[in-house]
Amino acid sequence: MGATGSKLEKALGDHFPEGERYFGLENFGNTCYCNSVLQALYFCVPFRDQLLEYYANNKSSSDAEENLLTCLAELFSQIGSQKKKTGVIAPKRFVQRVKKQNELFRGYAHQDAHEFLNFLLNELVDIVEKEHQAAKDPLGTSPPDKIANGVKTSQANGVKKEPLVTWVHENFQGILTNETRCLRCETVTARDETFLDLSLDIEQNSSITSCLKNFSSTETLNAEDKFFCDKCCSLQEAQKRMKIKKTPQILVIHLKRFKYMEQLGRYKKLSYRVVFPLELKLNNTVENSDSEYSLFAVVVHVGSGPNHGHYVSLVKSHNHWLFFDDENVEMVDESAVQTSFGSAQEYSSNTDHGYILFYERAPSNGLIKNV
Repeated sequence: MGATGSKLEKALGDHFPEGERYFGLENFGNTCYCNSVLQALYFCVPFRDQLLEYYANNKSSSDAEENLLTCLAELFSQIGSQKKKTGVIAPKRFVQRVKKQNELFRGYAHQDAHEFLNFLLNELVDIVEKEHQAAKDPLGTSPPDKIANGVKTSQANGVKKEPLVTWVHENFQGILTNETRCLRCETVTARDETFLDLSLDIEQNSSITSCLKNFSSTETLNAEDKFFCDKCCSLQEAQKRMKIKKTPQILVIHLKRFKYMEQLGRYKKLSYRVVFPLELKLNNTVENSDSEYSLFAVVVHVGSGPNHGHYVSLVKSHNHWLFFDDENVEMVDESAVQTSFGSAQEYSSNTDHGYILFYERAPSNGLIKNV
């Protein structure tokens, strides 16, 4: 890696960002799913800053037990404090913790990067919530409020208790509204739920904008799928749709490239061409929103099938695009992002496909407008 590192330093020259570190991560036998996600999260600067702040405030605590959050914070701190600007770090302790925590990631089988990201974010939320609860209630007399996978509010003397919003939520959490309109009485039933990432169905020769529109499209519930309307007190035909009510600071989009094929009895990888822009405007897909987002990382799945292949990541840092492939780090042109859109034909020699997209909301553009 010495040669690769010096090559990267030469490529950046005087433009090497002050205080930044570009380190490859050692692969411990099919841990590329983990490495690719870690690189994307490391270059998610608001998240990294808050994680390192958490680490600085908690590392001196002698009774602090090791968990996934402390291991991740330690790894990020280790990268950021390296004397060299480039090199390789072995995330051994973090990987061991992941395997200890979740049997799904034990062994050397090919794993799913999105499943890992989902597990990691929910686990971090869980740890921060428990620590907050322990600080507030040292004797452990009341149960914690969990909101990792959905809004939960509890009643205290008839007053609604707001769920805890952690710094993990502040970065990644958005709110969806599930709306159902009874076609007989026109009553709309709405239910809010939170999300840390959006999983989108994909189609051949499509775009992120069209995938988001399909995500929010109206579905008619009829025949065996009728909706029980509380006002009509009976099953009725209805229209249902999912809307994005509040957009997150960091919008993580998972493209559903692995589809179960009934006739094959197994999963198949969809190599569909899905165009994702460097700058994403949500005004066409999210009501009353003028949110604009900038792409800063792409986790790419390389390979033709779901049970084998490799994960790499493309990351934007200080206006430069970098390619992370386990131990190797290279500077690449912005056009490299386009090579991971997918294939217009079913069979193509290019098997690099964008799988998880990380967008950061542009400053000054806000939440949903009040209407």
